[in-house]
Amino acid sequence: MNNKVVIGIGAMIVVLFISLLVVQTFQINSIKKEIPGITGYATKQISTRGWTENEIMNYDMHGTIPAKYQTPNTNPSGGNGMVGGC
Repeated sequence: MNNKVVIGIGAMIVVLFISLLVVQTFQINSIKKEIPGITGYATKQISTRGWTENEIMNYDMHGTIPAKYQTPNTNPSGGNGMVGGC
């Protein structure tokens, strides 16, 4: 192959990678804004006061919030309250 073709393909791959990185950054920030009680990935601030040990364990391991603590708008997709899923 010609060196110009190889350099062109490499430049296109780099531009595609950077554009995907920028798009996903905005997507992740918008998802963080939609989930109530989460101020950032490393600082989840969901109060577990009043939860049983089993409910806390289920939240830590599976991301499920007990139904009695969910508000009607917590999960608009109609799922089962899973945050991450297994």
